[in-house]
Amino acid sequence: MPVITCIEDLKRLHKKRTPKMFYDYAESGSYTEQTFRENTSDFAQIRINQRVAVDMTGRSTGTKMLGQDVSLPVALAPVGLTGMQRADGEIKAARAAAKFGVPYTLSTMSICSIEDVADNTDAPFWFQIYTLTDDDYNTRVLQRARAAGCSALVITVDLQLLGQRHKDLKNGLTAPPKFTVPVMLDLATKWRWGLEMLGTKRRFFGNIVGHVDSAADPSSLASWTAEKFDQSLNWDRIRRLMDMWGGKVILKGILHPEDAERAAAAGADAIVVSNHGGRQLDGALSSIRVLPSIVDAVGDKTEVWLDSGIRSGQDILKAMALGAKGTMIGRAYVNGLGAMGEAGVTKALEVLQKELDTSMALCGEKSVQNLHRGNVLVPKGFLDTYT
Repeated sequence: MPVITCIEDLKRLHKKRTPKMFYDYAESGSYTEQTFRENTSDFAQIRINQRVAVDMTGRSTGTKMLGQDVSLPVALAPVGLTGMQRADGEIKAARAAAKFGVPYTLSTMSICSIEDVADNTDAPFWFQIYTLTDDDYNTRVLQRARAAGCSALVITVDLQLLGQRHKDLKNGLTAPPKFTVPVMLDLATKWRWGLEMLGTKRRFFGNIVGHVDSAADPSSLASWTAEKFDQSLNWDRIRRLMDMWGGKVILKGILHPEDAERAAAAGADAIVVSNHGGRQLDGALSSIRVLPSIVDAVGDKTEVWLDSGIRSGQDILKAMALGAKGTMIGRAYVNGLGAMGEAGVTKALEVLQKELDTSMALCGEKSVQNLHRGNVLVPKGFLDTYT
């Protein structure tokens, strides 16, 4: 068994053990992938301010997100096709999150359905919805989420249409994979993945197949988004979706202070500063670079979280120091899932918590809730994004 000390270790195993089209789906961005790269490289520009001779006993990485106690200021973000990274992947990730004491978010584009996850887990989870044109489907899927006990709705607002991801097009991404010669050759080297997939019935988009009559090809994310995603999305539409849900709502995909102000005015319980992991508008700013301007814009009107680029506990520390009240991770936990299944998701969370705890101690802070701007050193001009 390899020694796992960082997320990068899990990423290497993920690549080795998962079919290329699904690994590439997780580890890619749109067009030139500039934003995908800068989500992580911009974190590296921020340094941590070390302090010494401070009593570091009794430290805690615990806090609250959306009023929920969490052992770590992290929620597992919605990730499509998670059940193709590993058989029953959404169930395994949700179980790991619940045991660790952090929230899990199920994607509309999941392989395991809402009911699959609810039937195989004990803790409430969050459900993510895209802004679709089909209000009948919207109504029914929200009813299903309520019936399953989902405790919050995540509305993704930055995917009215799908950003072009070259690798997905070249790989012919589908769920399940179509058996072309290149795919068959790749799968022949991923026998463990294949055996697990043969042992599950969950190989299609579980929240769509059997629930929508008009989807031309429910195996293809690209065809579904082209057909069903609402390109006329506006703030009135978002409010209607919030009203349809009637519970706690998180708006994910905010990159501009003015949009953050509108989200707060709409009554969002939390907003997520996110560029969809660099998978939508290539050339957009990294999430960490715009975070402080959004925090300044909304103040205490709503919780502000950060998503996109987090690969270490130090990244979590930097986000919290710059004003985030929590974070979301996608690739970090998917790397763990693809590498080692449920145990890999747990390992990813353990790695992040240990890095956060150690780094907190070395910068003189005992509680993640006390992190502040003085804990980090930011390059001149780094935050001058909307002036």
